[in-house]
Amino acid sequence: MSTAARPGRLVVLAVCACAMVAQSMVAAINLMIPQLASSGLGLSSGQLVWAVDAYVLVFAGLLIPAGALGDRYGRRRVLLAGLGLFAIGAAVSALAGGPALLIAGRAVSGAGAALIMPATMSIMVQLAGPTGRAGALATWTLALGLGGLAGNVVGGLIAQFLPWQALFWAMLPLAAVLAAAVARTVPDSPRHPAATDGLGSLLLIGGLAAVLHGIVEGPEQGWTSARVLTGFAAGVLLLALFTWHALRAAHPLVDPRLFRNRRLRAAALGSAASFFGLFALFYVNSQYLQYVKGYSAALTGLAIVPLTVGMALAPKVAVRLQARYGPRPLIGGGLLLIGLGLLCVSTADAGTPYPLYAGYLLVLSCGMGLSAPALAFGVVSELPPGQAGLGAGLNTAAREVGAALGVAVVGTVLAAHVGGPATRATEFVPAMALGLRLVAVLVLAATAAAALGYRTDRPRP
Repeated sequence: MSTAARPGRLVVLAVCACAMVAQSMVAAINLMIPQLASSGLGLSSGQLVWAVDAYVLVFAGLLIPAGALGDRYGRRRVLLAGLGLFAIGAAVSALAGGPALLIAGRAVSGAGAALIMPATMSIMVQLAGPTGRAGALATWTLALGLGGLAGNVVGGLIAQFLPWQALFWAMLPLAAVLAAAVARTVPDSPRHPAATDGLGSLLLIGGLAAVLHGIVEGPEQGWTSARVLTGFAAGVLLLALFTWHALRAAHPLVDPRLFRNRRLRAAALGSAASFFGLFALFYVNSQYLQYVKGYSAALTGLAIVPLTVGMALAPKVAVRLQARYGPRPLIGGGLLLIGLGLLCVSTADAGTPYPLYAGYLLVLSCGMGLSAPALAFGVVSELPPGQAGLGAGLNTAAREVGAALGVAVVGTVLAAHVGGPATRATEFVPAMALGLRLVAVLVLAATAAAALGYRTDRPRP
């Protein structure tokens, strides 16, 4: 390797490591669900969902303004700020003595991750140039897959041998090392005028939080209760206000008119659907393996590895296939595999052999790995290079909104059908099957819509 090549490779390594860590916390927390449920924190089923979803909800709501901040103030600065905020949130979570502080710490870490993720993606796109975008996005997607793998394995080992707080304490030195690497290797990026739109961000986060509140509280409070209906009504109102504000603001968070672009609209929907299915599975997967199969936390972390294999290996293949056949077969085929994988997992019970279950995970994993680069490229390529941060934020925001909804939907189904710990193992299997089949149907419907969005227009006579 020549000396001239080393700085570029070091930058890629540092940037991808940051994306891996932010992604690993999404996976690792799911390994902690049984331990958190039995801890002294006194988490209800709804609060347990929020402990997972607070991270991805704030993550999703701040991604677009975070991408704009990177465009405006420089992506390296924003990445360093994100690592600091991520570490502060981890410390708050580790010190939590009750549900409120744990959820608050997760939200702060989610804000840090929102700064990290679009900065890493846009740095990769910037370094690669127009001709190398697809390959850079595949490398970035590979980093996310490896982050999921690391989160599962390390999270399982921590859950097995250490208290749950150790997961969060471990993030502090890791964030410090990554910040030093970024400061040393990552060049500053050109700055572009970009709107951050604080009001738009508040309306978006508030609207999503209200909708999720209605979904999570529905089983316990009753779907027609005043509390749940108020949550849904507030969510619809706030999201409508967000759209109204964005259409009228001089510098909106995101201009809804962008979604007149059919391919951008289809790619954003596909990204949301893929993570909707993936995170629904993440939420039930570790519980199934521990409650139903009787695996230890450490063994559960290793048993989930097939779920990350396709996400780690398929993106490089996907780039070559996309160059030859275009994005539509990868988007449609990949999302179809995700839906089929969810249907397969929904058939699992206590007697399902692990190799068969691993095969189901691999099907879904390959669907993620094949579709993710084409979906990310579909969003970023439809915007000008000066809006790479916005494109990165928009793509990742679609993913995290899907993730938050996936956790909320499947967590709600479980809460409605699973009783106390004594009966959890016997009640869990049919509840998991129902939840995953509902999610699979929605993913398959989104697959058809996304594939239709990438149809070739017939020439006018």
